[in-house]
Amino acid sequence: MLLWINGPFGGGKTHTAYELCRRLPGSVVSDPEHFGTGLQRMLPRDKRRDFQDFPSWRQGVHEVLSHLLDQHTAGGPVIVPMTVVVPQYFEETVGRLRADGYDVRHFSLLAHRETVLRRLQGRGLRGLRSEQWAATRVDRCLEALSKPEFGEHLTTDHLTVSGAAEAVARSAGLRLRPDDSGPLARRLHRAQVTVKNIRPL
Repeated sequence: MLLWINGPFGGGKTHTAYELCRRLPGSVVSDPEHFGTGLQRMLPRDKRRDFQDFPSWRQGVHEVLSHLLDQHTAGGPVIVPMTVVVPQYFEETVGRLRADGYDVRHFSLLAHRETVLRRLQGRGLRGLRSEQWAATRVDRCLEALSKPEFGEHLTTDHLTVSGAAEAVARSAGLRLRPDDSGPLARRLHRAQVTVKNIRPL
C-alpha cells in the first residue's frame, strides 16, 4: 500500500507522514521533494521554477515509487508526503500509480487559511525563502485541494499530528502501534522532523 499525504504547504503532511511511519512497523517515508530539489540545484538560482513543472519530475516520481513498491517487503506501507494541486500532475503521479494496479490511498489534509499560516509561522523559520514561498501559495493550494478529485479530505484545524495520523490510518484500514512516548519525546521527534526537512530555496 502507498499512502499519499497531500495538502497545502504548512498543512502538516510531513509530520503526519513521519508519525505514521513511527507507529506503523515496516513502513517507510519516501519524499518526492528530494528529487525536485535535486532538479532545481542543477539550475542557476535565477533560472529555477516549480520543479513539478518538469515532466522529468513526474516521470521520475512514478519510476522511483513503482520500484520502491515492488521491492519493499517489510510489510508496512510506503508513505509519501507531497503537495500536488495541478490535476494533470496528479494524474501523472497518483493516477498513474493507481492505473498500474498499486494500492494507493490518497488524503488531502485541509485546514482554514489562518490555521495554515499560523502553522507556517510556528515553525520558527520565517526568514527562510522556502517558508515565504509557501505562504504565498496557501490560497491556491486550499482552493485546488478542496475539489472532489483530490479527496479523501481530512480537516485538521483541531487535530494534533497524532490525531491526523490516526484518522489516515483508520481510513486506510491500518492499525497504528500505541503511542507510548511522553510529551517531551513527541516534541523532540517533531523538532527533528522539522529540522531534517528544512530546504531553503
